[in-house]
Amino acid sequence: MLAFATISALLPQSLLGPFVGVFVDRWNRKHTMILADSFVALCSAVLAVLFYLDVIELWHIYIMLALRSLGNAFHAPAMSASVPLLAPASELMRVSGVNQMISSVCNIAGPALGGLFIANFDMTYVLLFDVMGAAIACISLLFVAIPNPKPSSDSKAELSWKKEMKEGFNAVYSRKGIALLMLLSVSVTFFIMPVGTLFPLMTLEHFMGNAYQMSLVEVVWGGGMLLGGAVLGILRIKAKKVTMINASYLVLGFSFLLSGLLPVDGFIFFVLLTALGGFACSFYHVPFTTLLQTHIEPQMLGRVFSLFSSASLLPSMIGLLATGYIADNIGLTNAFIISGALIMLVGLISYFIPLIMTIKDRE
Repeated sequence: MLAFATISALLPQSLLGPFVGVFVDRWNRKHTMILADSFVALCSAVLAVLFYLDVIELWHIYIMLALRSLGNAFHAPAMSASVPLLAPASELMRVSGVNQMISSVCNIAGPALGGLFIANFDMTYVLLFDVMGAAIACISLLFVAIPNPKPSSDSKAELSWKKEMKEGFNAVYSRKGIALLMLLSVSVTFFIMPVGTLFPLMTLEHFMGNAYQMSLVEVVWGGGMLLGGAVLGILRIKAKKVTMINASYLVLGFSFLLSGLLPVDGFIFFVLLTALGGFACSFYHVPFTTLLQTHIEPQMLGRVFSLFSSASLLPSMIGLLATGYIADNIGLTNAFIISGALIMLVGLISYFIPLIMTIKDRE
């Protein structure tokens, strides 16, 4: 049921991403984010009412998660596409680092707060916290002036969304290095997701851990990403962004591979390697986002970020569905070893692709 709920929360966003991106670039981005947040809050409010009336059914939750996914499909690319309009290009990587820090804090504190609220409040009130959070976000956005870039084509032309969607694909395809970089990123995501879903099982079954240790692994992964985001947000890293991305693949793959080789009594080393993997993820995500923001025209960014999000979410769902098969037929440790080796292989191959290595940092 948890797997189906997660798929409900991801599938609409993944399938509709390329279409949604057209409207993100076409509409006022500030208003798009406010409306998307408000729609997601409305879905939470509906669930709160259903819980309050004690008529909630499982299918209600699936439907509301799918509708929330639709709102997120508009919000995420609109936000990413707005950043280059507000910050100078020379500061974009530091801004992305700060965003990574905020996201990591949410990933660490969110589940903990969720557990605390569920233990002490009725579910109706827990869901209303989400509505309150959306209200704070929307009110905050009202005080931010976000310029809108000139449309890439006549957005009022009938059925022009087909042309605009094609422009989004061409914006990536015409930059061969960026297109290959995105393709390798999606392939790495495909190898990461099955392992990501196996972290709890690895802790409980291979290392004979308990619920506390399972939670610790999740926290140190987020803590590693938090530290990586802090380093990139505070310091001015001079290394080439493509080199940072490739190096992050090698470090992340190494952390997975070595985790799979650990003995049963090596849990403390598993924790340290997990933190290292989270740290490496920041050194992939932040430079990659910055490269897209500096190499793609602002009026195309909504479509490009939506396209990349859709391509990345599909492996997530495949990994989620394959978790049971991998654990039963391949084995937990073998899954870590194989995934780690393949991620390292992608990192090594990237160094020998001239179209990728010649992508310049634009400041």
